[in-house]
Amino acid sequence: MAERAATDGGSDPHRLLEGLRAFGANYTEFTRRFAGWLGLHSTDAMALAEILYAEDKGTPLSPARLSERISLSSGATTALLNRLEKAGCVERRREASDRRVVTLRSSPDVRPRAMRFFGPYTAGMEEVMSRYSEAQLNEFREFVTRLGDAMDSLLAHEYHDVEPGTTPGIRPGPDAAP
Repeated sequence: MAERAATDGGSDPHRLLEGLRAFGANYTEFTRRFAGWLGLHSTDAMALAEILYAEDKGTPLSPARLSERISLSSGATTALLNRLEKAGCVERRREASDRRVVTLRSSPDVRPRAMRFFGPYTAGMEEVMSRYSEAQLNEFREFVTRLGDAMDSLLAHEYHDVEPGTTPGIRPGPDAAP
């Protein structure tokens, strides 16, 4: 389990980033335990969580969008969806007027199980967030969105084609030794 960030005050931005890193590590562990609870591989459970989250927001995912969300190739995502379908966790539906469009939905029997598992997590997060004003939550949302945008930009530009032994943002010139 990830260690807790120090809470003795101060404005060191690295402490805030450490807190975010620790939260991310805990969320990863939470997803791993969800996978074990369902008897799935952790990547499959992460995909299922993304599908459930998108449904909850009213914006179900397509296989292509899921592939982007979990950073898998389309082929690997197809194999993952085949496993989730076989396990009875996911259904692929053609809900749009364009019958080529596939929508991913959680199966009716997996949703109650997921809700039971995620219930304490949701209650805990809601309890913590209830301690903050709407204005504070809006600032947090903006901050986290900007951090995400910065990471997206780094992944798209600085770290896009990083190969072992290379430095992000620095591409070897034509005269560089291999």
